[in-house]
Amino acid sequence: MTAFRLPVFAAALLVLASACSRPAEAPASASAPEPAASPAPAGAVASGRYPDLFAEAGYPRAETEAKIQAAFEQLFHGDAKEQAVYYETGSNEHGPLAYIHDVNSDDVRSEGMSYGMMIAVQLDRKREFDAIWNWALTHMYQDDPTHPSHGYFAWSVTTGGEPNDEMPAPDGEEYFITALLFAAERWGNGEGRYDYRGQARRLLTDVLHRQEITGPTRRGEMTATNLFDHEAKMVRFTPDVRNAAHTDASYHLPAFYEVWARLGPEGDRGFWQEAAQVSRDYFAKAAHPQTALTPDYGNFDGTPWAASWRPESADFRYDAWRSAMNWSVDWSWWAADPRQVELGTRLHGFFASQGLDAYQSLYTLDGKPLGGGQTTGLVATNAVAALASRHPQRLDFVRALWERPIPSGQHRYYDGMLYLMALLHCSGDFRAWLPEDGAASP
Repeated sequence: MTAFRLPVFAAALLVLASACSRPAEAPASASAPEPAASPAPAGAVASGRYPDLFAEAGYPRAETEAKIQAAFEQLFHGDAKEQAVYYETGSNEHGPLAYIHDVNSDDVRSEGMSYGMMIAVQLDRKREFDAIWNWALTHMYQDDPTHPSHGYFAWSVTTGGEPNDEMPAPDGEEYFITALLFAAERWGNGEGRYDYRGQARRLLTDVLHRQEITGPTRRGEMTATNLFDHEAKMVRFTPDVRNAAHTDASYHLPAFYEVWARLGPEGDRGFWQEAAQVSRDYFAKAAHPQTALTPDYGNFDGTPWAASWRPESADFRYDAWRSAMNWSVDWSWWAADPRQVELGTRLHGFFASQGLDAYQSLYTLDGKPLGGGQTTGLVATNAVAALASRHPQRLDFVRALWERPIPSGQHRYYDGMLYLMALLHCSGDFRAWLPEDGAASP
């Protein structure tokens, strides 16, 4: 087998040194100080030890596995009206079809489809993975070489597959690519659209090298380019040239770029290695010096971008919840930039100062609350931030995630996807599937 299979569900070094040396215990009080956790110096990928924050917080492994399985079953196969976001819609000549539904907005988004595939490959659920990928290629992928979004996925379509907006949101492509590369290592490659590695490398080539195309779209004539700026070496907010010189901190995924630098097309591996470091630098620039909050949208220099159609994008809002998850996973996997631990500690300090049960979901970057209540999505990403934090209450953020019910109802899509991915991150079950010998694939 080519998959990089880890023999145990291991925790970080401090888990081995402390939590695993004592029997499972009831969670400590919210005010109890906790020791800082750190992965092995080379990171979890090199050490083979992915931190299990739930074990460190005192929860038995069997209960963790049961919680993850229950969340997957409810969100993927629960009641169609109140619980599920995954819906199978028959089949075509390539096999079963399924989409992830943003129930609140009543559309299908590349973000959610790619999240669904990543969850499926991490949980060894090949049927769901293939069904989502088949639906995405059938209804979201643009194969017309004259269309401005050629080689990309429409970021939003109806549940019937009609585009609401043909332009991509690059985080969808990023998760699609990485999920496909992991599938290739975990399950091996099939044929056609199930040649996972071939599909991933085709997408990688397009996101970096696609030339400008001008043509008609549902929003009029548009010109679109690649998804990564070659000079800035960072992901764009959009390939639409009118707004292509901007970015989104939550689209920066250096942990994934390191994977691409090992498994992507050989000629581009140097670029992806550089892009990973550029994104680490970007987090340090974009995060507020007191709160570590990042804006939804940003400029390449790290300053906030108040888009003309959405001026509130300069604040910490729904996109920005994911920034801390991104830098924390990068630290856990690769341990390449200690500034990420400083960012995580600062972020936890800010939210702890707001009250673990009282902090809101929306803020100005300097910490003025803008409402939104306390939502499961942000609770989830704040828990993942414990992978890169030395704050004495870091495990209280993990316990807050544990105590949250599985999202249901109108807002179960975004909250649910972040909740389930956070369970995987915090349990040590969200892993980089690479060749066993760690060598880059040709």
